[in-house]
Amino acid sequence: MTHPIPEPSQTEIEAAAFRRLVNHLRDHTEVQNLDLMNLAGFCRNCLSKWYRAEAEERGFELSDPQARELIYGMPYEEWKALYQKGPKQDHK
Repeated sequence: MTHPIPEPSQTEIEAAAFRRLVNHLRDHTEVQNLDLMNLAGFCRNCLSKWYRAEAEERGFELSDPQARELIYGMPYEEWKALYQKGPKQDHK
C-alpha cells in the first residue's frame, strides 16, 4: 500500500502515535493489564517487550525493567504497588 506521506514523516507520525498510546495507558491506570489482554490481546508488558525487542534489533540493549519503566513511566514494581488491583496479574 502506498502512502501519500513521505517515509520520514510517516515514521515521525508513528512515533508520535506511539507516545500518545503510552501516555494514554499511563493516564488510565484504572485499566488493568488483564483487562487489556482480555480485550485487546496485548498489555503494557507486551508493549515494553516489543519496545525492547525493537531497540535490541537496532543495537540498543535494554533490560525488562528498563523497558517497562519507559512504558509505565515509573519502575514496574512501584506501578504495581500503586495501581494493580486484585490478585497478581503479571502477564509474561
